[in-house]
Amino acid sequence: MPKQALIEKYANLAVNIGANVQKDQPVVIRATTETKDLVRAITKSAYQAGAKEVIVQWGDDYVSRLGLEHRSAENLENIPEWQVQQTQHFIDIGACFISITSPIPGLNKGIDPSKMQRASVARMKKLSFFQTHMMGNKAQWTIVGAPNPVWAKKVFPSKKEDAAVEELWAAIFKACRITEHNDPVADWEKHNDILSKHNKILNDYQFDRLHFKNALGTDITIGLVKNHVWAGGNEHTTKGTEFNPNIPTEETFTMPHKMRVDGKVVATKPLNYQGNLIEEFWLEFKDGKVVDYDAKCEKDTLKNLLEFDEGSSYLGEIALISHDSPISNAGILFFNTLYDENASCHMALGRAYPMNVEGGTNMKEADLKKLGYNHSMAHSDFMFGSADLQVKGITEDGKEVIIFKDGNFVI
Repeated sequence: MPKQALIEKYANLAVNIGANVQKDQPVVIRATTETKDLVRAITKSAYQAGAKEVIVQWGDDYVSRLGLEHRSAENLENIPEWQVQQTQHFIDIGACFISITSPIPGLNKGIDPSKMQRASVARMKKLSFFQTHMMGNKAQWTIVGAPNPVWAKKVFPSKKEDAAVEELWAAIFKACRITEHNDPVADWEKHNDILSKHNKILNDYQFDRLHFKNALGTDITIGLVKNHVWAGGNEHTTKGTEFNPNIPTEETFTMPHKMRVDGKVVATKPLNYQGNLIEEFWLEFKDGKVVDYDAKCEKDTLKNLLEFDEGSSYLGEIALISHDSPISNAGILFFNTLYDENASCHMALGRAYPMNVEGGTNMKEADLKKLGYNHSMAHSDFMFGSADLQVKGITEDGKEVIIFKDGNFVI
């Protein structure tokens, strides 16, 4: 384990910048047993910030795998009513949410993909109201990460297990702007200001569409919804409370028009989905929908994602990140979307964020769809940025503006 002082700084960052816990607000921490030390530190920090109550929802990925292996698909589709009522209770009491990711890459290899799919769809359907609540910024939420030995060895295979875990902690702290001598909360406030400036420049242009191209084969045009909003860094709940959904984050992102995506995109990093790593894959879009695809590894898992529901084969997010950025420059493949997506431009298959269109968080779903909003129970980011990526913005009157040259922002 790293020094306790660094763990405490990380916990304080999650509580005060990530979720921005308010006095007398309940806090729900969602974590696996791999992350107990960080859970304890975050719990302490949350109470110090004035939390009314801290509720920890524990999970264990190995136990979950055993359930997938031994339970029938029909049994897995049975979501207990008490879980639905508990989730609704958290919403009713005005809780904020802190999630800790600690993936175990490849854990579900060999599990029947159709069984995992049926279980995932059943859970998402039963708890869709919670996804609507969170993606509509009705409450503060944040995601942070913590190492486990399997993940650490995947990232640093040449190191012994203990050394790999320490190395991954160090990489996470660096990505999150945490050192022994700094005030990470103050540094994050400055970082949010920089991201806000990028957002303003892009929002002022109000591009009709973006064109992406690189030597790997990406050549794709993405139309944007009218009155789209570029966001990134700190966000606001519908009641005005600031929070940072992802720690770390380097992105500025907005809403693509569901039906206006055409061309091919080639992924530059693996995608961890349903406990499996989809590697070396590409997607071809026509009129917004994926019409062809392939992957070197886990093509069936990619198929599951694309067929999760009607909206999962359309885009819900497009995000821009310079190749010359802290996480990218670290040269580490984290095999975890929270980190890898912040090293690379990325897109998300599935649900869009209502906040990415003007007035969207107060709109009904039907009105959002008229604007080009994509609704889905899925939302899966995949990375396609590269050192030679070129990005053009095209305005409604046909004016072209170079946004990225050689992988980096130039506006």
